[in-house]
Amino acid sequence: MFNSFGHLFRVTTWGESHGPALGATVDGCPPGIPVDEAALQHWLDRRKPGQSKHTTQRKEPDAVEILSGVFEGRTTGTPIQLTIRNTDQRSKDYGEIAEKFRPGHADITYWQKYGIRDYRGGGRSSARETAARVAAGGIARAALAELAPSLRITGYMTAMGPLDVDPARFDWDEIGRNDFWCPDAEAAKAFADHLDWLRRDDHNSVGAIVECTARGVPPGLGAPVYAKLDTDLAAAMMSINAVKGVEIGEGMHAARLTGRDNADEIAMGPDGPEYSSNHAGGILGGISTGQDVVVRFAVKPTSSILSERRTVTKSGEDTTLVTKGRHDPCVGIRAVPVAEAMMACVLLDHLLLDRGQTGGVRGQIG
Repeated sequence: MFNSFGHLFRVTTWGESHGPALGATVDGCPPGIPVDEAALQHWLDRRKPGQSKHTTQRKEPDAVEILSGVFEGRTTGTPIQLTIRNTDQRSKDYGEIAEKFRPGHADITYWQKYGIRDYRGGGRSSARETAARVAAGGIARAALAELAPSLRITGYMTAMGPLDVDPARFDWDEIGRNDFWCPDAEAAKAFADHLDWLRRDDHNSVGAIVECTARGVPPGLGAPVYAKLDTDLAAAMMSINAVKGVEIGEGMHAARLTGRDNADEIAMGPDGPEYSSNHAGGILGGISTGQDVVVRFAVKPTSSILSERRTVTKSGEDTTLVTKGRHDPCVGIRAVPVAEAMMACVLLDHLLLDRGQTGGVRGQIG
């Protein structure tokens, strides 16, 4: 129950961190979309573990298999089944937590809700589940490439702990050149030094801020009340493991602005309305404006650290725990491709909803 998201483009994920496999069932994808396993693998390779010293050293190829819904390289309009086999489980690393609850993890709440939990790597609550989302996001990207070919989705890290990027050094091309999906080369070096110290010397972890921008989003996606584009984007990002806060556009900072400062003034340009700024993050009244859609979220520090923490056992005894295993010292790094995948799924879903409701009809300006 509650393992699905989306309205017309609907994704259901399944599987556990240390089970034989995990994956996604994608329903509602339009027929005739070119897609194959190699295209999906490109996106999964951006998220998979063990690619640098700054992420978990679990070695998973994250090889995706398409089991249904695609024939001769094109989607058929029927459910698409995506499967990713787990190959590098070390369940013995988690034997100690079978009776103890890891602080900061979902262990205790899963037990309180269900009375049973898969303690091997967190089971269903593990961030490994996000591999399935990235695979589904690959399907969404393929459909968007056909239906909205000018649309581009890019995620990046803007902060790690106390360190921030410098907006004056923002470089779209730099994002893919470093281990942190960071648009600022100097900040990426500082991120690396800070994370090395935390991981090696302090046996600790750190949080991050991830931003995801969609450029070329057509105006008119979303609805004014219960199907707001920003509502679904916020829910999608908030569902990512370890995310504790989501902002659209100016976000929380909008509370510190005046109405004069926050309003994005509009003027007519050669191709239609043009905005002087984008405090709204590309969404007004729940509907896209045609500007960049900008979503930002905060990721908490990884709770699995090699420092002793106090906790309790299932029998109610006080104890301590050092979390063993292979973990990301900064979850934000691998959250970037997950954010892109969720953005793609939501935008495609709303594109299909709009196509069904309005048929692409738009109010004319000028």
